[in-house]
Amino acid sequence: MRSILFALVIGLAGVAVLLSLGVWQLRRLEWKEGLIATAGQMMERPATPLPATPDPAADRYLPVTVTGRFTGDEAHVLTADRFRGPGFLVIAGFETADGRRILIDRGYVPEAERRAPRPARAADVTGNLNWPDDMTPSTPPHDEKTGIWFGRDLPGIAAALGTEPLLVIARSDTGDGVTPVPAAATFRNDHLQYAITWFLLAAVWAGMTLAYLWRIRQRKA
Repeated sequence: MRSILFALVIGLAGVAVLLSLGVWQLRRLEWKEGLIATAGQMMERPATPLPATPDPAADRYLPVTVTGRFTGDEAHVLTADRFRGPGFLVIAGFETADGRRILIDRGYVPEAERRAPRPARAADVTGNLNWPDDMTPSTPPHDEKTGIWFGRDLPGIAAALGTEPLLVIARSDTGDGVTPVPAAATFRNDHLQYAITWFLLAAVWAGMTLAYLWRIRQRKA
């Protein structure tokens, strides 16, 4: 009797824990979908002048228009285009009309056009503020020999180009053969898969518990 009771307690506890993890992932799914919806609404707002002190949380994806000039300084971030293959994101230094130095993500160029001339010139740019989360612990550091960056390391690129750590992702063509890659309100969202996994594990745990209880009963029969 004690072995049956012990197995039953362990089985119920395991199922409860696994079910609670599944429910927690469903709550995370709801939270993430809310973030995506909020970001989408932000991106649909009319473009405004660049805020004096943008907030990375409140102003992410805020549409802005900046007037000034490209400085000619660039950082090249390794990327790939679905149709055109490997290439680089061109992160350009930009000096606004009121003297601020910021970064503009101009978009994609193929590998062969990385070194194509893109001289300093006046420009008006409309895009979205962003603080990319490209960098992970596994992202390689900036290769100083080749000058290649492996993610939009905002503080690092800003320091290299002498700008504020502030990035506007252009949503229209800025010329010089660069294809714009507009900001998209995308977040990694695997919570539904995780929830299903936890619920399946709960079902397996329950099945194993029932099988074990049946074997104990058979031994005592």
